[in-house]
Parts: sequence; structure tokens; C-alpha cells
Amino acid sequence: MQPFFLSLLIISCGGILPLFLWRRPLLMRGAGATLIAAGSLLGLVDAARQLYAPVAVTATVDLLNTVPITFTSDSLSAFFLVAIFAVSGLTAVYSFHYMDKSDHAVRTAVHYLFFSLLIAAMALVVTADDMIAFLLCWEIMSLSSFFLVVYSYEKEQNRRAAFLYAVFSQVGAMFILAAFGVMYACTESFAFAGASGMPAAIKLLVFILAMVGFGSKAGLFPLHIWLPQAHPAAPSHISALMSGVMIKTGIYGIIRLYAILEWHAPVLGQIVLAAGLVSGVMGVIYALGQKDLKKVLAFSSVENVGIILIGMGVGMIGVSAGKPIMAVLGFAGGLLHVLNHALFKSLLFMGAGMVLHRTGTGVIDHLGGLIKRMPITGTTFLIGALAIPGLPPFNGFVSEFLIYIGAFNGIALGKTNFVLSLLAIVGMALIGGLALAAFTRVFGIVFQGEPRSPSAQAIEQGPTMLLPMIVAAAACVVIGVFPTAFLTMAIQAVEPLQLGYGRIPLTPFIQITATITRAAVVLFAVFLILLALRKLLYSGKTVTRSGTWGCGFTQPSARMQYTGSSYAASILAFFKPLVPIEEDHPPVIGRFPVKTHYQSRTRDIAEHQMDRLIVKPVLFLFDKLRWLQHGDIHLYIGYILLAIVVALFFV
Repeated sequence: MQPFFLSLLIISCGGILPLFLWRRPLLMRGAGATLIAAGSLLGLVDAARQLYAPVAVTATVDLLNTVPITFTSDSLSAFFLVAIFAVSGLTAVYSFHYMDKSDHAVRTAVHYLFFSLLIAAMALVVTADDMIAFLLCWEIMSLSSFFLVVYSYEKEQNRRAAFLYAVFSQVGAMFILAAFGVMYACTESFAFAGASGMPAAIKLLVFILAMVGFGSKAGLFPLHIWLPQAHPAAPSHISALMSGVMIKTGIYGIIRLYAILEWHAPVLGQIVLAAGLVSGVMGVIYALGQKDLKKVLAFSSVENVGIILIGMGVGMIGVSAGKPIMAVLGFAGGLLHVLNHALFKSLLFMGAGMVLHRTGTGVIDHLGGLIKRMPITGTTFLIGALAIPGLPPFNGFVSEFLIYIGAFNGIALGKTNFVLSLLAIVGMALIGGLALAAFTRVFGIVFQGEPRSPSAQAIEQGPTMLLPMIVAAAACVVIGVFPTAFLTMAIQAVEPLQLGYGRIPLTPFIQITATITRAAVVLFAVFLILLALRKLLYSGKTVTRSGTWGCGFTQPSARMQYTGSSYAASILAFFKPLVPIEEDHPPVIGRFPVKTHYQSRTRDIAEHQMDRLIVKPVLFLFDKLRWLQHGDIHLYIGYILLAIVVALFFV
């Protein structure tokens, strides 16, 4: 694991060196971005090499010369490392121009420290091989990301978002700690190796506890509440990193625990598939109702976590039913979607960051016509917006297509598994259709039409912001057109799950991807032929440009365009029981009515119910116990003595 630890060392230097260069902001940002990107590139190459020559590598570190902690990198870890290092390198380059505020030099230097810590912690989480190593790295990851979210701490809403994220992080960590505690009570060891010998009932309890803990980090509905709050608060490249790869550590935890338990009961697949369906559908519905660009992308992450879990659930059901092809298709599709989502979601967040950085607003209805002034941002954002609903020939289509085929294999099963497989197919189709509506809405309102406010007159700047978007967009196209190598990587990552089928032949899967490649090549060929034909037919002719027909209006204005709310209104009305809509619209009265207004917003039912059933009762209870905090030091000492006596009694 020497190249792996060397890459983490270089990344760490990229976080430490800026602390000494804060007086020279340009050099500070250059050093931080360059070292983090270089370390990420080294880690990416090493992880990709391990995927094509899968050999588990183990390293043991003595923590404070007392507690040995173990790190192991197998093909499953290597696959997640590919996603982590790829997105980390792109966001590091992006940060150079994005963090160009010279009046925040010290804050930016500290930001690079926690940026590097987050990357290193994520890489160590997916290689941790015992409970202590995993929990230690998990906490470092949570704490460093908290400080990144609260970067603009002068804004109250950002402080609230960071606090909410910290609460959900710690509650999730408590559930993970509880799961590990149950495992330790049964195995009397901090190593993961002995967990497979636990009784079935204990395994189910451990899996459910861990599902809640890891689901909180992954943004699984209804544990997603922190996600749409934290992403708009964090800098855009941090939002890309958190949404692209950090939430995937929760997915990794679920998959790794499934492999550790070595218990292929149908109930596990049923739980995961049901959770994925709920999260996927609810996430994309809420994305349709958001007015802030980064909140749309945040809820879309909830949706894509659902798609990944649908794939994992299909794979688990295939294992329990003795269907190896269904199992591999489900797991490989889900894992490939981990990588695909990391690419197109980081691309979309970086595009949103460019819009926010140049216009100063992320409100969708204040924008418009940006593709004319931001052609690179608009084009790359369009590629991401086409990839995320799973349209060919982009990468999202490949992973979702594999999950579809796996679910169709499950229709031959009986009873519950037949119903769940059918629901997976219908759910994926519904999610894809709604995602297409959500991102045609975003792209149409933000990048097309006419500017809706003076802020939408901005132009794109910053080559280090544009380059990562171009690279990510190119990766979305390459994976969509030539998916064979990437599918092979995903299938290699499935092997450590110990599904009991030995090595699965790659030929049937390669045939699937070869068909996708041929279809993509034909599609591009037709597109190029039409483009050439258009150029030929228009050669020598005068092409003029004029305004769009105003439908009889003599003085059309930008206010006559569709808004985000009006575009999504009919779809949201259909799902109104799941997505309550709050409207503020005074009635229009009289023949010559005065000026009126219309405002609407969607209310997150999970947040509302959690506030009503948990937050308010807890605050009420603590308010009643406030008398304990009276300021008398003698009684405080008495509390301490009483706690010691109680602890000794139980010991």
C-alpha cells in the first residue's frame, strides 16, 4: 500500500502548506490545489492498477504505540478509491479560481487543511479493516466536512445547516457504534473477520442498525434532511465532493457490512430495495419543487442514492434466490452508478458553482439565457443534465440499464421477490421520467430563454474552473460510449462480496456493453451526418437572426417566460399528498386590481414530521430540566460524585 499512503501524504501536505502561505493568497491556493490534485492523481492511478490486478493488500499501524489498527485494500475498496480520488483531483483544480477571495486568506488556508483531511479520511474509511480504524476515520471525515460546510460562518443559515449536519452525523455514528458494539459483544474482537459466525437474529439487528447509521450519511430518505441544507451552504467544489463521493461512504458501509456478515437472507435485499425505491422516488419529486439550484442537485443526490440501493437490493435478492447473473447485474450496476453519479453530480455542482460565482445568485427564477454568455458551462452542464436521468449515450444510461436487466431477471422469481423486482422496474422508470423533467426544468430556466434579472448578464471566467468541468463531461461521454472497461472494473469490485458463485464469466456482460457501444456510435454518426448536411445546405446562403415570435404581444418581456414553479406545477400537483405545497397568493379583486404576487414552496414532510415528533418534544423536555443548570458549583460536584457512584455500581 506504499503508493496509497504516499498519495495521502502528498494530499496532507496540500492541506498543511497553505497554513504557512496565507500572506500570499495566490501562492497559497496554487500550492494547496496542486498538491491535493497531484496526490489524488497518484491515488487514482494506484487504485485503477489494483482493480485490473486485484490482490488484497494489508497494512497495520500502531495507534499511539498501543492500539494496532489495520487497513486493507481489495478490489471493492479500490473501486471506491477510484471515485474518491477522481472527484477529489477535479475539485482541487476547480478550487484555485473559485476560492479567489483575497480578504478571506486565513479562512481559505484553513479550508484547504480540512479539504485534505476529508479526502484522506474518505480514502481510509474505505480501506479500514477493523472497528477502531473505521470509526476513527469516520469521525475525522464527519468533523472535517462539518468545518467545510460552515466555511461562510457569518451567515446564520450556514451555521444552522452545519449544526444540522453535525447532529445527523453524530446520530448516524451512534447507530454505527451500536452495530459494532453488538458485533463486539458476540465476537469479542474488534476485527471484522469473526462477524460471519454470529446468529442470524444478531446479524439482522446489526444490519438494521448499520443501515440507519450509514443511511444517514448517504442521505437516504427520510434521513436526508441535512443534505439540502448543507450543500447550498458549502463552497461549490465541496458540495461536489460531498455529494459526489462522501455520501457514497455510506453506500460502501452497507455493502461492506453485507460482505462481512456473509448472510444472504432474502430479507436484506428486500430492506435495501424498498429503502432505495422510497428514497429514489421521493428525492426526485422534491428536486422538482426546489427554487435554489444547489438544492435541486442535493435532492437529486437523494434520488441517485436510491437508484444505487435499488441495484444493491436487486443483487442481494439474486444471491438469496440463487440467480448469479441477476446478482452480478444488480451489484455491478449499482457500483457503476456510484462512479457515474460521482462524475455527473460533481460536474453539475461545479457548473452550479460557476453560475453562483459569476452571477451571485443560485435562485433559478432569477437566471436565464446563460448559455449565450457561458457556453462551456452551459454545454458541460447539459451533458450532466442528460446523463443524470439515464439517457443514452451518456454514462448514467449504462449503469441504470444493467440494473433494469437484473430486475427483469427477478420477474421469474416467485411471490415477494417477483413483486419487488416489478416495483424496481416501475420505480426506475418513474424516477428516470421525473429526473428528466427536473433537469429539463433546470437547464431550460437557467441557461435558455432571456435573462430574468441583471445578475444573469455575467460571463464565465477562470480556466481552472472550466477545465474540471470539461474533463468530467468527457468522462460521462466516454463511459457512455465505451462502457466495457468500466463494467469490468465494477464486476471486479463485486468479487470481495463472497457471493458463493466463484468467478463469473465476463463474456455475456461484454456482449451487452458492446451492443451499447455500437448503438452509441450509430447515434453519433447520424448526428454528425445531419450536422454536415445542414452545413452543406446552408452554405452560400444568408443566415439572419431575429427575436422569437411574441405570439401577438407587442412588448414581450422576460417576465412572460415560464418560471421553475409553473413548469413543475402540474407534476407536483399529482404528487401533492407526498409533497405538500404552501402557496401565498392574495385574490385578485375588482375591475382594476392592484399589484399582486404569487409565491409557492414545497415542504419536506420528513423534516416537518421529525420536527413535530422528535425535535419539539426533546426541546420541551430539556426546557423542563433547565433547573439543573443553576450555576452552583457545589451541586455540580455532587452530580459528578453521583455519576461516579452509579457507574461503579453498574461496573
